[in-house]
Amino acid sequence: MARPKEFDRDDALDRAMQLFWSRGFEATSIQDLVEAMGINRGSLYAAFGDKHALYLAALDRFCCTAGDVEGLLGAALRETGSAKAAIRRLFMAAVDAAATGGRRGCMVVNTAVEFCPDAGDIGAQVALAMRRTEAALHGVLLQARASGEIGDRVEAPALARYLTSSLSGLRVMAKATDDRATLNDIVDVTLSVLD
Repeated sequence: MARPKEFDRDDALDRAMQLFWSRGFEATSIQDLVEAMGINRGSLYAAFGDKHALYLAALDRFCCTAGDVEGLLGAALRETGSAKAAIRRLFMAAVDAAATGGRRGCMVVNTAVEFCPDAGDIGAQVALAMRRTEAALHGVLLQARASGEIGDRVEAPALARYLTSSLSGLRVMAKATDDRATLNDIVDVTLSVLD
């Protein structure tokens, strides 16, 4: 009996994430996944379960890597020392992705558009990712208030929700256009609430 071909699970999951991120769930077939991941169907099912389970794993992978808002904000805050600059950097990452030919948007936002509101466990994972983004922004806003970078005209939780919503909208716009001037205008107007 032939032994199944071994493969790097993380590499295969990264490849699946990239494909789902580019095409979405419905437009990606099992055959597309097998080819992109470089594994056979049996290995795919044995390692990841069905397409739905693989999508959940890929979405989680996105949240921990390319979509890691907490990590991006934390790194920007450490580098700049400014909460406002860290928030701007988060927004500009969406602009940069569109301007450099990565008009895939955000996998979390794409998933919300494709699946929600009746998305079961996928919808729950999207909601969790949005709450984590909101919490990360809330934490940075509290630091900005404590340092005097921003005032207290708007409550921090409401402002964090607004910025989360605006970031999602920017990511949708970044799928529609790669015009940096247009996207920069959106960022400037959105972040004017911090002044």
